[in-house]
Amino acid sequence: MSGETIALVMSGLLVLGLFMGHPLAFVLGGTAVLGAFIAGKPMVLGIVINRIFGDVLDNYVLIAIPLFVLMARFLSDSGVTDRMFEALRHLMARVTGGLGLAVVFISILLAATTGIIGASITVMGMMALRPMLQYGYDKRLATGLIGASGCLGILIPPSIMLILMASYAPGLSVGQLFAGAMIPGLLLGVMYALYVTAIAWLKPDWAPKVAEEEKISRGALWRMLIVEAVPPLILILGILGTLLAGVATATEASAIGAVLALLIVIARGRFQWATFYSALLETGRTSAMILFIVVGATAFTGVFNITGGLRASQDLIRGLADDPYTLIAVMLLVVFILGMFLDWTGIVLLSFPIFLPLVGEMGIDPLWFVVLMAVVLQTSFLSPPFGYALFYMRAIAPPDVTTSDIIVGVLPFIGLVLLMCVLMILFPALVTWLPITLYG
Repeated sequence: MSGETIALVMSGLLVLGLFMGHPLAFVLGGTAVLGAFIAGKPMVLGIVINRIFGDVLDNYVLIAIPLFVLMARFLSDSGVTDRMFEALRHLMARVTGGLGLAVVFISILLAATTGIIGASITVMGMMALRPMLQYGYDKRLATGLIGASGCLGILIPPSIMLILMASYAPGLSVGQLFAGAMIPGLLLGVMYALYVTAIAWLKPDWAPKVAEEEKISRGALWRMLIVEAVPPLILILGILGTLLAGVATATEASAIGAVLALLIVIARGRFQWATFYSALLETGRTSAMILFIVVGATAFTGVFNITGGLRASQDLIRGLADDPYTLIAVMLLVVFILGMFLDWTGIVLLSFPIFLPLVGEMGIDPLWFVVLMAVVLQTSFLSPPFGYALFYMRAIAPPDVTTSDIIVGVLPFIGLVLLMCVLMILFPALVTWLPITLYG
């Protein structure tokens, strides 16, 4: 069977399995087994099993994933962001759009300490959505802002997605990807804040001032904000400082983060054995879900490669255009479309084996391309019909906020993500400057 045929067959089986509603991990693994038998090469499954043991079960870097998940859960239990948000809400009460700006600021801080989309959106939604609606914020603006800002956690380091990308991108380290994504991630947060400011200026009734009596002096509010900001800043310094300085590996930095987050919970008097046990269970479930997808995708790409499907897919992309930037646009368009239906883990593991060799052939900096792809993957959480942020927002939004309100609300932020991609293409130094400065 030709490579073109096996590529079509396995792609068709993958799409069929997903639309039947089966979990991605099992669809990938099952498609790998069926593809091997359909191609008449069942013996390749033995090679794939060896590859799974080598690339997944024996991958030291992947240990960082459960540790960062555990850290995120500890930090969520500590309630460290609650009082920070309250202080910011009061401090910016007289600023039009101030509540929205507070959401962006706290979301950036959460992104730099958790890296878990569900945790960031749920925490911010529970804290900010009802006050925003109560004070007259437009429903679409409020839900879109919280959903998009919460997704920054998958881009701003420490990010589980970047760890997984580094594991499957030859020649790139976790530290390099963290450094490369730092400026684009923070700049995207700034763009969200500027968008809120512009909306508040153009349509004040969409983002009004918070008219309330301040019961606490501004000095006390500033002290509260600074005191509450110290624990997460120590956590950020402990993780990114040790990693970027070369003192610790990604796995060691994740362990430092988990310990510091637990100490923050204890120091704030929020430690309970029941919540500790719950944190361990949730960490196990989340890590198992991610690693099952990794195993399934490794099996799929292994069979896809050996049976010739990978080469056929690369030849198809090469034939679309000779210009490198046109090919990059095609790749990013594929990632954008896949993001409407697949989870980021599957997209990374399915696309990297096809895209990265082509990027190397074109002489394009792989670090720049991987970070660019990470930014595009922000849209996978926001784009209907299967964007995770949409489901998280639907779960915490009051009944008078419709699903269409949430979908319309995130559309401008999808546009801002795409604008960020254009800026990265025009100014590659946004990605490459910091890694070159730190690593040479």
